[in-house]
Amino acid sequence: MPDDKSERDERRAVVLLSGGMDSAVVLAMAIRQGFAAHALTFRYGQRHAVELEAARTVATALGAVEHLVIDLDLARFGGSALTSADPIPKGGAGAIPATYVPARNAVFLALAASLAEARGARDVFIGVSAVDYSGYPDCRPEFIRAFEAALNLGTRAGATGTPLRVHAPLLELSKADTVRAGLELGIDFGLTRSCYDPDDRGAPCGACDACRLRALGFDGAGASDPVVRLRKPR
Repeated sequence: MPDDKSERDERRAVVLLSGGMDSAVVLAMAIRQGFAAHALTFRYGQRHAVELEAARTVATALGAVEHLVIDLDLARFGGSALTSADPIPKGGAGAIPATYVPARNAVFLALAASLAEARGARDVFIGVSAVDYSGYPDCRPEFIRAFEAALNLGTRAGATGTPLRVHAPLLELSKADTVRAGLELGIDFGLTRSCYDPDDRGAPCGACDACRLRALGFDGAGASDPVVRLRKPR
């Protein structure tokens, strides 16, 4: 952990960073608010592991004071197309799609809270949205509120009167709003990766739920997605 005792480092936050568009925006938001950001990424057996390198690049580019990549073998549990060889749904995926990873955000937030306590941080940031999203139940505002309450019942921070705060600044933003916010923050979206089913070069498939939502955001914001150029012509 950095030893710098500057005023900026006195306001520490843990930011969950996947390497995708949303988490990059949230990391930039946390830093803009004056937090020394400790980025936390998980190698959990996801098939779209290209996002791990994207997370490293984004953390460096945006100025995180620390970036940890933690190994979790959620593929051993199964139950998700993201951690298995099952087909990735294309062109619409139903209410709760096969790409849902069982209790993923609960697991990630619990570990982020653990890191926050260890680093003396009171704030945890996560890039979930309940507006333009895939229907994952762990992206809903009631889950975020309830999990924050649970954390403060089961941590030293909560028990000693310095409660942890879970921030989800994109929760009520559309994808277009998220793109606009990222552009205002100066984010190079070409560094981010969102696709659930990229090719061997890391190029997006253009048809999975993550690609569809990303395209919706850039189209709605009237902006061009720099990652699209990686796709091979059909």
